[in-house]
Amino acid sequence: MIICCGEALIDFIPVQAQDGTPAYSPKPGGSPYNVALTLGRLGVRTGFMSGLSEDFFGSFLKDTLGSCGVDVSSCQISSRPSTLAFVSLQGDEPQYAFFDEQSASRVFDPGEVTPLQPDVECLHVGSISLAGEPAASNIERLFLGEAGRRVLSIDPNVRSSVIRDQAAYRTRLSRMIGAADIVKVSCLDLEWLLPGVDPDDWARQRVAEETSLVVLTAGGDGARAFSRSRAIHQPAEAVAVVDTVGAGDAFTGGLLASLQQQGCLHRERLSALTDEELRTALRFAARVAAVTCARAGADPPWASELSL
Repeated sequence: MIICCGEALIDFIPVQAQDGTPAYSPKPGGSPYNVALTLGRLGVRTGFMSGLSEDFFGSFLKDTLGSCGVDVSSCQISSRPSTLAFVSLQGDEPQYAFFDEQSASRVFDPGEVTPLQPDVECLHVGSISLAGEPAASNIERLFLGEAGRRVLSIDPNVRSSVIRDQAAYRTRLSRMIGAADIVKVSCLDLEWLLPGVDPDDWARQRVAEETSLVVLTAGGDGARAFSRSRAIHQPAEAVAVVDTVGAGDAFTGGLLASLQQQGCLHRERLSALTDEELRTALRFAARVAAVTCARAGADPPWASELSL
């Protein structure tokens, strides 16, 4: 089983109303949420840990996960509001305006829900849940406490507009990346986290230390994966892009799904991935991301639309 822990929110995606005026369409979102959604649709046994509101947005988020087979029994339900995010698609990358103060996700404490069970192979975290207190410290505590016990996966998925203390945030990410077995990070995020760093050099340094697998994503330029004995480039699939909302999360979900399907989602196996295993995972992740880019919002494919 894979557990995804972090924020759940409503993405308001820009659309055009019937009268031609600008409007917004609500879609379920949040980086760890999107990864869980992707895994569930791909048929992977998945659970989601977060704070969810009992308002109608929270019910929408919970029901959407349930319809995709994701276990939500580790979610903390409260009367606090849901996090809302308004998305701009004007630039090369989506831009977000978050409304998150005192939300159900923002105050989430994994210590108040059922502990991770022995059948959990992997814990995945990331994004704005690691930027806002108290959830950020709570999730970090869970993550670091699981080091060495199961595969730890992280995607920083930086949203700078919600980061109040950049120094503290970078320090937290450094600790968590140092404990992770899998690090998936976009080159844009890495440039924000470590200005001026060479991405490939950084990735090689990470795998020379404790990380088993580092994957650098670069949008249309594809992805580069680094393990302890190899480096592989995976081109992006050609697709008519509708938008890129959730594409990185879909890539992460596809990567984890393929690694699990191949029996590689164990700490010992990750450190000894073969070329074929890694290429298979990257190709599948790229395919999942491409399908998501061809649809509006974070709408990853179902297993029936693909082949694992």
